[in-house]
Amino acid sequence: MSKKTIKDVEVSHKRVLVRVDFNVPLSPDGKVLDDFRIRAALPTINYLVEHQAKVILMSHLGRPKGKVVESLRMDPVAKKLSEISGLNVKKLDDCIGEEVKKEVFSMNDGNIILLENLRFHKGEKENDPEFAKELASLGELYVDDAFATAHRVAASTVGVAAYLPAVAGFLMEKEIESLTKILTAPEHPYVAILGGAKVSDKIGVIQNLMDKVDAFLIGGGMCFTFLKAKGYKIGYSLCEDEKIPFAKELLEEAKKRNIKVILPADVVSVPEVKETAPSKVVDIEEIPKDGIGVDIGPKTIENFKKILSTAKMIVWNGPLGVFEIEKFAKGTYAIAEYLGELKGITAVAGGGETAAALRKFGADKKITHVSTGGGAFLKFLEGHSLPAIDVLEDK
Repeated sequence: MSKKTIKDVEVSHKRVLVRVDFNVPLSPDGKVLDDFRIRAALPTINYLVEHQAKVILMSHLGRPKGKVVESLRMDPVAKKLSEISGLNVKKLDDCIGEEVKKEVFSMNDGNIILLENLRFHKGEKENDPEFAKELASLGELYVDDAFATAHRVAASTVGVAAYLPAVAGFLMEKEIESLTKILTAPEHPYVAILGGAKVSDKIGVIQNLMDKVDAFLIGGGMCFTFLKAKGYKIGYSLCEDEKIPFAKELLEEAKKRNIKVILPADVVSVPEVKETAPSKVVDIEEIPKDGIGVDIGPKTIENFKKILSTAKMIVWNGPLGVFEIEKFAKGTYAIAEYLGELKGITAVAGGGETAAALRKFGADKKITHVSTGGGAFLKFLEGHSLPAIDVLEDK
């Protein structure tokens, strides 16, 4: 990797300001519901503690819009981090100010402090130089380990790098290396699995992958825009009518380039998107007038598997059905499980819902890399440089 990491700099006995992504879902009674992002930061935190650094963690949580919102304080996160790491984490009641400085400057080597929610201050989202300078004054070195926020220009992701040496943490390093590989060093056959609700969210990704992949497997709500573009009747299934011309162009372009575009052969159809709704598997020629497609069907699962069985590299963004409802998650589950069984391949998945689906099915540990990024993952796949990565020091 071209960017410096914590292994390229001296961290011992230094105050190390670490941007993590602890923007995790909380229950109404203030408990962390999913600790995936907290666990993802542990390798960096453990390394710094083992190397006798003074570790100052900072993150945002939710959208408090520059005001203190009691339900979005970082206390539950500090508690969860202590539980899963076995380390003592001291959480402060602000992220800047004299009291914070006093606590930080009296830290011992190996201590960990978690600052209060950065977004309680407007200066965070606005990348206010004064706010960034205040944050930077707490550390002697800045480490960015929050890939999920790398596409945003904020005081804690970009601003602080103007005042401190800035390097990547281990999670950031893994994200950059894994995603760079699938864009710049593809192994063939290379297959992209695309799902999720909207074609419009994937246009940049499709365009950037067009000269790299050998096949697109398309499911989720977005497949119905393509099916309608091919003349199928899709009932009341989700469709972006304004994107039908784009879908037609993509199908034509793929044909010219000899890229396979595999659309569903069958879907699960329901009269309404409810767990209790009666469902049936229908071929795409037979979607009822009042039907809504909510998952790929068994024929499609087999068609997708056939293509994936030949792949050397796979990238996946977007669930293949309404996976939040158990009975409409079979397609996503079947493909996730199958990816976990494939040997000798590079498989990278990302996007908030995709990562959630893989974790739900326990497939996240069986594939090469599951990105912590949602918007950042998409931006990277679209071929954009990410501002928080750009400011890190080059080797």
